[in-house]
Amino acid sequence: MARIVMKFGGTSVADVDRINAVARRVKAEVDRGNEVAVVVSAMAGTTNQLVEWTRAISRLHDAREYDVVVSAGEQVTSGLLALALQELGVPARSWLGWQIPVHTDDVHGKARINGIGTDEIEKRFAQGQVAVVAGFQGLGGDNRITTLGRGGSDTSAVALAAALKADRCDIFTDVDGVYTTDPRIVAKARKLDKITYEEMLEMASLGAKVLQIRSVEMAMKHRVRLQVLSSFVDQPGTLVVDEDEIVEQELVSGIAYSRDEAKITLTGVPDRPGVAAAIFGPLAEASMNVDMIVQNVSEGGGTTDLTFTVAKSDLDRAIKVLEERRDRLGYRALVPDSDVVKVSVIGVGMRSHAGVAQRMFSALAEKGINIQVISTSEIKVSVLIAEEYTELAVRSLHTAYGLDAA
Repeated sequence: MARIVMKFGGTSVADVDRINAVARRVKAEVDRGNEVAVVVSAMAGTTNQLVEWTRAISRLHDAREYDVVVSAGEQVTSGLLALALQELGVPARSWLGWQIPVHTDDVHGKARINGIGTDEIEKRFAQGQVAVVAGFQGLGGDNRITTLGRGGSDTSAVALAAALKADRCDIFTDVDGVYTTDPRIVAKARKLDKITYEEMLEMASLGAKVLQIRSVEMAMKHRVRLQVLSSFVDQPGTLVVDEDEIVEQELVSGIAYSRDEAKITLTGVPDRPGVAAAIFGPLAEASMNVDMIVQNVSEGGGTTDLTFTVAKSDLDRAIKVLEERRDRLGYRALVPDSDVVKVSVIGVGMRSHAGVAQRMFSALAEKGINIQVISTSEIKVSVLIAEEYTELAVRSLHTAYGLDAA
């Protein structure tokens, strides 16, 4: 007997027919003798509608009441799935976040999970019952309903799997696994049988939308084995596991890209101690994350040029913050560019192999693609290039690292 947490996203429970299909899939696990807890999202489009209604009533809404409204979608889905399971002869009961309870902090709209009480679910498991849990929601210290932010149902599922010491957490979505890159760009992209937590975390942060970043972080912290698989086809997916479970590591596991990048170059910046802190401090205070940074070496110790990236949605705010401080910062000009993309090669095999970055640079050079900014980590090399070269770069790198399917 295994203990499994199964999570189904909005497209998987989009209507009654799909909820019935999910119930049949859950029943198959129960018939195998497994203990099953199911975490569900709201039906596709429901959360967007609830958010829209909330904003129509009040643009500057009370965050506590916002959470009451937007958490309602998961309540509907969990009840419907419990009913569907009962119709199939499977003992099932739905549970809301406050009933379990899923304890969170009091940051409404983007709460973080502090702990999960599992006594009641353990008792129901002993009675052969399936627990259908509303994802995305919890209970704050103020005894009010909280929500975990977009993609929070993935986090709910991983946290529940960790609390229940589940053997596996299956994340059902509209794709059948994790691919070496976006199959819409590279027809020869391959589905991976296994990928490490670290690689999945990098891919999630660099544009791959398969798993929510917080859920991968939690899985890595608690060593929860994840499986990403499709709700619509009955075949194995991709396991996200500890590095020790993968016998032979590929040099590079995947190519990721992110269009959510904008570049800012400050020219003629005074080359003196503390100038970087003076530039990036106000951006941090305004809750803007700075990613790639490159500083040119100054000649004669006078001025230098500083280039960095922010999220494309933060570009206008970043420009405003910097222009307001132009006299204090002393730079000559600010040059923004939103027509850029970040392309990354990712793989834990980089730790033990030299020349990974050089292969990337050579492959891009052969296609006439200019690299604007470079950043690296132990298992990742990222470059910033002109957005018009996105597909060419991804395809070229996918081939260069031998990732194309035969």
